[in-house]
Amino acid sequence: MTKYYITTTIPYVNGDLHLGHAMEVSQADVLARYKRLNGEEVLFSVGTDENGEKNFEKAKELGLEPQAYVDSMLKNVSEVHSIYNIRADRFIRTTDDAHQKRVQIIWNQLKPYIYKAQYVGYYCVGCEEYKTDTDFKENEGVCPDHNRKYEVRKEDNYFFKLKDFGEKIKVAIESEEMKVVPDSRKNEILSLINSGLEDLSISRPKEKLSWGVGVPDDPTHTVYIWFEALMNYITLLGYPEHDDFKRFWPADVQVLGKGVLRHHAAIWPATLLALGLPLPKELYVHGYITVNGTKMSKSLGNYVDPIYLAKLFGTDASRYFLLSSIPSYGDGDFTWVKMLNAYNNDLVNGLGNVVQRTSMMISKYMAGNIGENVAGPRHDHTVYHEALKDYRFDKALEWVWSLVDGINKYLEQTKPWMLAKDEKNKEHIEEILLTCVADLREVSILLVPFMPQTADMINSVFGTIKLNPPQGPVFARVELPGELTAQGAA
Repeated sequence: MTKYYITTTIPYVNGDLHLGHAMEVSQADVLARYKRLNGEEVLFSVGTDENGEKNFEKAKELGLEPQAYVDSMLKNVSEVHSIYNIRADRFIRTTDDAHQKRVQIIWNQLKPYIYKAQYVGYYCVGCEEYKTDTDFKENEGVCPDHNRKYEVRKEDNYFFKLKDFGEKIKVAIESEEMKVVPDSRKNEILSLINSGLEDLSISRPKEKLSWGVGVPDDPTHTVYIWFEALMNYITLLGYPEHDDFKRFWPADVQVLGKGVLRHHAAIWPATLLALGLPLPKELYVHGYITVNGTKMSKSLGNYVDPIYLAKLFGTDASRYFLLSSIPSYGDGDFTWVKMLNAYNNDLVNGLGNVVQRTSMMISKYMAGNIGENVAGPRHDHTVYHEALKDYRFDKALEWVWSLVDGINKYLEQTKPWMLAKDEKNKEHIEEILLTCVADLREVSILLVPFMPQTADMINSVFGTIKLNPPQGPVFARVELPGELTAQGAA
């Protein structure tokens, strides 16, 4: 059986998950379900990044021990995964003993590429990383993402010889040994590599960073979280000795956001090359989600809770919007108007309508008897499969909805309700409705990776020789609460 290993980034747990996290795990879930449908042995991993200064600070602010704080944040992560119907096979926490022990094994194996030196520079605790002089000047000394002044730090840290691997990584990307999708992100990382990689500070003095993995043989230092967290992709497989690692590495695809491209397309492959390990086969890099054209922020009042969204519109509708209305290869904007329009137009008036009217006419004109003579797949789905191969979730769903629209248009053109006025049209009506059933069965199969509950519903209605009519509307009308009008809902 062919193996397929897919990973997502592991979100930092100093706050609740946002729409971007829900989108990323939904994208990965689509790919995992698609591969399972194709009979492949899938290992789909998710997790949480729990070490570092931000979590230590947040715990201190709340009067909690760091471990108690990160434990408390798991509820939100689990709820997002549950309500978005994410079927991951593994969940890793970077505070797990097994992960921390394996990080120390990796550190020892990397020692030929590690040295100690002094670092002086600007540091952002929010980003957990050093910033360049350019960053400082462009942002006037304040991190734009965290509205927090950069700190000037002078430290004796351990460094990893990142610049030794720049040319090898470049060759791997250009040859597509490690394919970066889309091309815009490929060009971005190649430009960064061509400008010259600098050696990476991979530790912090324990007095500055006490919450993390200790550096082997040096109790005064902690492993830098942006170095350590990346290792989760192999520590969860039991690197270096476990059969899972030998079976599933290299990853077939790693799903990540554009903000961590450098970490995954430069630092991570350099680490793997230093370990003598193969690189991931592909990196799929998605964009960001803004809200009403601006960055999501609770302080701005435009934060959208993915749990609230799914409770209001339903799991599959929320997945549908994130996968179809947010461009797969770029940034996308969320507004309540866009969400409501997609829901009403595509789901209520589109898919829901065609399921309802087809089932109603089968009940009325065929006494609910579908029979065994429904045609097999009638359409060429190459566009759909190629879109998923290229991580174009939006294009794959566009193709599915072309079938949905086609069924609705076919019913409008043939008008079986008009034909029913003459008894001699009975066979023709049945032919029309069974054609719709055939197409809806195709739609249900194509929707399995994207909208599994909806796919099951369509199959339960039309999947047997006897119709099982839907109980109530397929997609119920949603009324937006009044407070959402302040966020552009009206």
